Amino acid sequence: MKAIELEKAYNPKDFEDRIYKDWESKGCFKPASDPVSPIHAEWECKCADCKDGKKNPALYSVVIPPPNVTGVLHMGHGLNNTLQDIVVRYHRMKGDNTLWLTGTDHAGIATQNVVERALKKEGKTRYDLGREKLVERTWQVTHEHHDIIVKQQRKLGNSTDWERERFTYDEGLSKAVRDVFVTLYERGLMYKGQRLVNWCPRCGTALADDEVDHEDTQGAMYHIYYEYADGSGKIEVATTRPETFFGDTAVAVNPTDERYTALVGKKLKLPITGKEIPIIADEYVDKEFGTGMVKITPAHDPNDWEVGKRHNLEVVNLLTPDGRLNENVPEKYRGLKPEAARKMVIEDLTEAGLFKGEEKMVHSVGHCYRCKTIVEPYLSYQWFVKMKPLADKALKAWKDGDIVFYPRKWENTYTHWMENIRDWCVSRQIWWGHRIPAWYCQKCGELIVSREDPCKCPKCGAPADQLKQDEDVLDTWFSSWLWPFSTFGWPEKTKDLETFYPTTALVTAYDIIFFWVSRMIMAGLEFTGKAPFHDIYIHGLVRDKQGRKMSKSLGNGMDPLEIIDMYGADALKFTLGFMCAQGQDILIDKDSFKLGSRFCNKVWNASRYLLGNLEGRNLIPVTDADLTELDKWIYARLNNAAKLARAALEGYRYNDAASALMEYFWNEFCDWYVEATKLNFKNGDDHEKDRQATVLLNLLEENLRLLHPYLPFVTEEIYSKLPVKEIVEARKAAGEQKILSSSNYCGMLIDAPYPEPADERDNAAVVERFDVLKDLIGKTRALRTECGLDPAAKLNMAILVQAGSAAEVCKEKTDMIELLAGMKQVDFVESKPARAIGTVGSGFEAFLIVDESVNIDALKAKFNKEIETQTKYAENSERKLSGNFAQHAPAELVEEEKKKLAECQNRIEKLKSYLQSL
Repeated sequence: MKAIELEKAYNPKDFEDRIYKDWESKGCFKPASDPVSPIHAEWECKCADCKDGKKNPALYSVVIPPPNVTGVLHMGHGLNNTLQDIVVRYHRMKGDNTLWLTGTDHAGIATQNVVERALKKEGKTRYDLGREKLVERTWQVTHEHHDIIVKQQRKLGNSTDWERERFTYDEGLSKAVRDVFVTLYERGLMYKGQRLVNWCPRCGTALADDEVDHEDTQGAMYHIYYEYADGSGKIEVATTRPETFFGDTAVAVNPTDERYTALVGKKLKLPITGKEIPIIADEYVDKEFGTGMVKITPAHDPNDWEVGKRHNLEVVNLLTPDGRLNENVPEKYRGLKPEAARKMVIEDLTEAGLFKGEEKMVHSVGHCYRCKTIVEPYLSYQWFVKMKPLADKALKAWKDGDIVFYPRKWENTYTHWMENIRDWCVSRQIWWGHRIPAWYCQKCGELIVSREDPCKCPKCGAPADQLKQDEDVLDTWFSSWLWPFSTFGWPEKTKDLETFYPTTALVTAYDIIFFWVSRMIMAGLEFTGKAPFHDIYIHGLVRDKQGRKMSKSLGNGMDPLEIIDMYGADALKFTLGFMCAQGQDILIDKDSFKLGSRFCNKVWNASRYLLGNLEGRNLIPVTDADLTELDKWIYARLNNAAKLARAALEGYRYNDAASALMEYFWNEFCDWYVEATKLNFKNGDDHEKDRQATVLLNLLEENLRLLHPYLPFVTEEIYSKLPVKEIVEARKAAGEQKILSSSNYCGMLIDAPYPEPADERDNAAVVERFDVLKDLIGKTRALRTECGLDPAAKLNMAILVQAGSAAEVCKEKTDMIELLAGMKQVDFVESKPARAIGTVGSGFEAFLIVDESVNIDALKAKFNKEIETQTKYAENSERKLSGNFAQHAPAELVEEEKKKLAECQNRIEKLKSYLQSL
């Protein structure tokens, strides 16, 4: 046959886009149960053996965490999509009926913020446009960003079924959202009430507790005097928000605090306004903190709200929806922002002699998770979901093993949140999103909650034009928590819902365990009776090399497309997979992706070498009996790599699988096996060369299948160049084999069978013998480097082998040792030869002979010079350790210095032994 030429340089831009279009056009991203799938016929054959005759017993379905349509994907998305793509490709190749469903999130507040920021540049607000026009403009932004996101996902190589793509605001999901809202209302789990909520003045909407980011902020503790109403004296209270005292309706003390027992019930006079408020007793007060007296402002503090409810206190709201002081404060403060009002209040208190002073402090302040504005506690009527009944079911599902976290440590986070859950505020005072399906009759005041728009009031019969729909929309997470089943057509009973739900796995980051993961579990159990997924793999975040979260403000973000442009998608995917250890964040910079790039180049160059040397060779039938010991060794190592990769991927240990694949292909296959086979091509006859070429192509074909989930593009490109039909014909002619692959697959690599471990490939005796050879050759190479001997120089070598040890293999493999260790001649001796430098391994001692081929004087001079350098370092280190350094430096630095000294001393001794040998 003729040689097969690959391009000299690995250039992913030449083929990645072409291959992706090919995969998609041929239906390769479809589940096997879909008639369009290239492997549908094979799947139907498997299904014929199933008990129910309908469903493939091996199912793997995943729904993508939908990215927000607010911008472009960042490296965190790159990691998340990569990890999903790896396991999806693996399960597809395993033969599972595999579906990866994709889509995007309408992201209520975040997307409307994008539009409102653009309007602000035009000098407009959303109210200038009106609701309908703002929604139209937001749809435009949504479509633009959606197209960018999809382009990025395709460049990443996401093997998602694009024809099943969904959007959290599409018609089907909108129907599901309405159904869930009404069902919760009917079950008594949805209610509207006046509660203290987190309020973002910038967005003009309520936020759930988990939508508030708490940040340490510079502030102060202000000490204020409140006078007794009877003029008998004054008390001291402390607060970080003095401007809120206008809303105080009590001062509380601990009932066990004997200092204040007699004061309970006494009246105080609020500064400036003169309003009278009582002193009350409540266990909430920490009597050890400050003066033990706490001002209670029920409308502006969550804890004070609870105290107020217990004591039936008046609730005085001080803020307008845009965060300014309202009509419940003296006129001079009205319309001020809290910061400005605070300054004025302190000035007025000082003038009145009621301000004691302030202490600078850092305290935690809540900020809107989207626009970063300081969040205010705000009294408001909102819609809430009663979460405890839902959380109880979700906790039981975990205890029953219906859901499993990888790694297990996240179970603690999950259970803590579930056990301490609070009702979920789901209404938002914005316009972009699912409108709340509730109407208010303007005639009789009836509240109507309905799946369909009502035509009339069910109570008084008022027509539709007298029914006003609630202005608010639902929290964006209210549609997202339905994602695993609404995307398959729920509440309708669709074929996809029957086939692919519950899904198999969820792959997501730890920062949204409560936002999304726990809520999906609750929703799945409540509305389908099943947990929405079984495996929950929680990965870390992508950070820069300094451990900082990537952000625009720090300027340390990375665009996945930029990395792909530099190195290719496979380099990005392999690097992220290789670095993704369970339970750890990933610290990277642009140079980190050189690791994946180097591996891609290695795969390309090794394949290029093998395919380029097929000139004049014929593929012939090869049986297990025809395999050499070297062949059996590499098949044992391939078997080991397949076992490790499968076990790691089944347990979502991405880095372990990547390490196993890289070690096998680069080190064992390329650096040892392929190099060693050069002897057969050099010394063998035509039949042996054909046999060796056939085995190499069989191995390359199976190696590409092994590597494909991590390196989909480069492996598919190389696989397309293989003479697969000829390889399969030779396999058929050889008959069924136990060691050699018997796969007859001839399609695209993406659907090829993943290598399966076979007991017949394991060969402990052969592996042990080759481990000795590798150890000997590796140590000999290291010795040459250590002595500064030219790697290209052909030296003489002597080996002393322990009788009966595994090292006896060295006597049988002298040609391999000479080739791989770069030796001119290998001799076997009974004792150490003269003028030789040695190294020791299991069952052997190996010696480099320092003869006329080596410049002995130059070698001695090199050793003496290094001894001089190392001695000076050792003397300095000893002085350091005997002086002030050892007494005052941190213990870990002292230990490190001791370690360096020991290494230095060992090196000196070794160099002296080399000199003695010379």
